[in-house]
Amino acid sequence: MAGGGLIHQLLRRKLQSHSGGISVLSSFTSKKVHGDAGSVGMKSLRAFALFGAGLSGFLSFASVASADEAEHGLECPSYPWPHKGILSSYDHASIRRGQQVYQQVCASCHSMSLVSYRDLVGVAYTEEETKAMAAEIEVVDGPNDEGEMFTRPGKLSDRFPQPYANEQAARFANGGAYPPDLSLITKARHNGQNYVFALLTGYRDPPAGVSIREGLHYNPYFPGGAIAMPKMLIDGAVEYEDGTPATEAQMGKDVVSFLSWAAEPEMEERKLMGFKWIFVLSLALLQAAYYRRLKWSVLKSRKLVLDVVN
Repeated sequence: MAGGGLIHQLLRRKLQSHSGGISVLSSFTSKKVHGDAGSVGMKSLRAFALFGAGLSGFLSFASVASADEAEHGLECPSYPWPHKGILSSYDHASIRRGQQVYQQVCASCHSMSLVSYRDLVGVAYTEEETKAMAAEIEVVDGPNDEGEMFTRPGKLSDRFPQPYANEQAARFANGGAYPPDLSLITKARHNGQNYVFALLTGYRDPPAGVSIREGLHYNPYFPGGAIAMPKMLIDGAVEYEDGTPATEAQMGKDVVSFLSWAAEPEMEERKLMGFKWIFVLSLALLQAAYYRRLKWSVLKSRKLVLDVVN
């Protein structure tokens, strides 16, 4: 009986220790499961927070971009202008057509006070053609011997006529808007050539929610979107002398070529002079390299002998 009681006590203690181990293991496992679930939840919350921050940043960037677009205008596309290359020159036929577009479409509102008729000689017209063109205008000159002003036909030295007598008259005729001078317009505007072309061909109906007051027109490339100048380039508005179809894009390209030449009439000469200087400096570099090789070849091929005995 005593031996059986002792064995029974030992077995009970063994079972209690085993059950205690199981309970500890089960509690540890439950804690680990809850801990893993909590860590997964924290990771999910962090990921959601990062996603929310990124989404809010993107939305704020989009709002800033849209606000900047509304303030400064839509970004202009980049067009492959034929005179854009390092060794490229102007399309002089396009310059001639562009002068015709300016004369028949733009000159009624915009001036080109820095361009003279003689600048066109050898560029787009012959001297006789330019003289005949200048003679079509009347220029107020004087005073004469009697101290009075008089009018005379234009000469090659005269500049393009002004459409208005002064700025106040220009604003009064255009509802308060002042048409800018186009002599340097492609240099005075950011991304000038692309901007002018996009502006001339970018008129469209305002999108939903955008209201344009009476007297203005919607153009997304103009800062603010509302411009006083109406759409001027319409297919067939000009009849070209060389028979080129006068489409809207063609007229825009030609008048931008003309305005680009007016802003930089020396571009071709500058590129040619730069190419000449590069050629001359290349010859000078080759001569300097040969002279250096000639003078240093004796020193570089010299053999030094050391007399270690004496």
